[in-house]
Amino acid sequence: MLGVVNLDKPVGPTSHDMVGMLRRLSGTRRIGHAGTLDPLASGVLPILVGAATRFSEELTGGRKRYDAVIRLGARSATDDAEGPIEPGSGPMPEDDDVRSVLAEFVGTFDQQPPSFSARKFGGRTAHRAARSGDPIVVPARSVTIRAIDLIAIERGTDVVDVRIDLQCAAGTYVRSVARDLGERLGCGGYLSALRRTEAAGLRVDQAVTPDMLETLASEGRLSEAVLSVGDLLPLRRVVLRDEAADAFRHGSARAVAGGDGRVAVFVDGEVIGVGSITDGILQPEKVLPTIGAP
Repeated sequence: MLGVVNLDKPVGPTSHDMVGMLRRLSGTRRIGHAGTLDPLASGVLPILVGAATRFSEELTGGRKRYDAVIRLGARSATDDAEGPIEPGSGPMPEDDDVRSVLAEFVGTFDQQPPSFSARKFGGRTAHRAARSGDPIVVPARSVTIRAIDLIAIERGTDVVDVRIDLQCAAGTYVRSVARDLGERLGCGGYLSALRRTEAAGLRVDQAVTPDMLETLASEGRLSEAVLSVGDLLPLRRVVLRDEAADAFRHGSARAVAGGDGRVAVFVDGEVIGVGSITDGILQPEKVLPTIGAP
């Protein structure tokens, strides 16, 4: 098996748990994922099967989209519902204030990652350091949010839930958006729910659930859930034939037509790797094994 499974991860399991499930169902050890989802988040988790794991970098780095609920009026140590959670301060914002401040997050800016995250700094992992009582301050990094659409504002006794549709580049923490929105509004905020609706060119309305995969596996039809990795690579296509394709597979550079840049290389409609073109010369970067090879 080689390709990508568009998995709809439920709330609760980790991304690693989902990889373990696919390993068990497929009997394949070489399985990974493109873009971690926290246990409290659900939605699109691209699972890479077989040699498709070689393209993790390309599939992780694309556009992502989320359906998120930000709870205003409280603060969380983890910036999400895991907590601990404490009441916020200050009055609840008006709807127009929420809309106005949300709009300020669209664009490219420096974002401070959550204290509880998988980021590493100085050889230490942020969430492990925080849980040990010795938190580290992870440096801010540049992120890009392409769009935020306000879906609904629901008011409770002491909190306000703001539901948004957020489109962003890889590396953006929606938890940080929730925290920073609450701070700018002066009342505190955290991410109370998150569902990833798009990633790696995959959509959640076309995803398969763990139960569906269990059923397919029991019927010997698991391969029906595996999509072509070549169709998902966000790169320009170059088609090779005969000797040129053999040369690429063996790591040799070849002259090709077309502009410079990274490309996905195809033979007979199937992807065989990723390369880079400079001054008309295609240099292999990642090459898939031929059938029967490890």
